[in-house]
Amino acid sequence: MTLDSWRRHALWIMVVIIFQPALVSADESAPDIRSLMSPEEFQASGLDRLNNQQLKSLNNWLLRYTAHEAPMVRKINEAVKQELALTDQIVIKSNIVGSFKGWSGKSTFQLANGQVWQQRQGGRWFFSAESPAVELYRNTLGYWEMRVVAADRAVGVKRID
Repeated sequence: MTLDSWRRHALWIMVVIIFQPALVSADESAPDIRSLMSPEEFQASGLDRLNNQQLKSLNNWLLRYTAHEAPMVRKINEAVKQELALTDQIVIKSNIVGSFKGWSGKSTFQLANGQVWQQRQGGRWFFSAESPAVELYRNTLGYWEMRVVAADRAVGVKRID
């Protein structure tokens, strides 16, 4: 495999890893490259010049790649492992929009940065605050947690938007 093909391969892997929450739309349909990229990225990549059949073929490939090849590449490719290690060090800092009353099982959290996260673990915790600061980070098992900074209390979450 040439260096350029490895780079293209790594680019697709990064797309899959970084935008994994966006891979499945609300109606549970297959991945669509248009939902994974911003309009600017889509145009800059030249993908806007593809016809509908070509886009469908690309999306079919993306589905197969995501299901079959990406998990293995994450385990064996050093460049991908390094990117994953960098991703694991990311801390997202934002605020919960509006009044916050804690969590109660399947609570959702709208953040000021536009992201929406949902509690992925059971449990209840009551805490009242207005637009509290939060930090989101991956725990040692790779799952996301959201910590309410003022209370130093965290809950497992998953990104839903």
